[in-house]
Amino acid sequence: MNEVSIGFVAGSIAVVAAIIVLAKLAENAADKRNGNEKKKQMQSTRRMVNIAMLAAVAIVLMLFEFPLPFLPPFYKIDASELPVIIGAFTMGPVAGVLIEFVKVMLNILIDGTTTAFVGEFANFLIGCSYVVPASMVYYFRKTKKNAVLGLVLGTVTCAVAGCLLNAFLLLPAYSKAFHMEIDALIAMGTAVNGAINSMFTFVMFATAPLNIIKCGAVSVLTMLIYKPISRILKGE
Repeated sequence: MNEVSIGFVAGSIAVVAAIIVLAKLAENAADKRNGNEKKKQMQSTRRMVNIAMLAAVAIVLMLFEFPLPFLPPFYKIDASELPVIIGAFTMGPVAGVLIEFVKVMLNILIDGTTTAFVGEFANFLIGCSYVVPASMVYYFRKTKKNAVLGLVLGTVTCAVAGCLLNAFLLLPAYSKAFHMEIDALIAMGTAVNGAINSMFTFVMFATAPLNIIKCGAVSVLTMLIYKPISRILKGE
């Protein structure tokens, strides 16, 4: 714990709490509007099983990660958000946050951490910044148009949140955890993209493209496979 600044831990906890509260409030409002409160209570056991199953699938997908040649080597892409967003679309934003959390905790239990837990915090926070806005839009009114709008909003939110979190929270925490200067991390970006020469250009030309590509790919896959999988999750 002393390897990572108190500010990082406090900031992360605050963001996690805000995400959970926002997701819960949005889901409660949608359930009240659509009259789903009693129905959700009756499906609580299925909901728990689905959350655990989707988190397990997400862990498997995390194993298949790969770097992109125009990004720093510690930035890698995978499809682990796919089961998370499908679960959030089917069961609501809170379920999405829980799947994201269980996914990260299982990853820590299986593989441990090589980043003093900074990478795991990053995965959770940035994943939620995509899943929560996207599922909030869709959960209020489940139409194809809202699904597309939600996924676009989630991708944009994730790109913006990823830049802000990396610039002010995550990269400084990485720097302290590994006793590296911020300039050394930026230099890793410069090595693959000469336009990266500062924190601002790092998040603009490395962090933002990573999250846009990842969320964009997951969004397309979600539109292709969501309907048949959601029917299975609902037991239809």
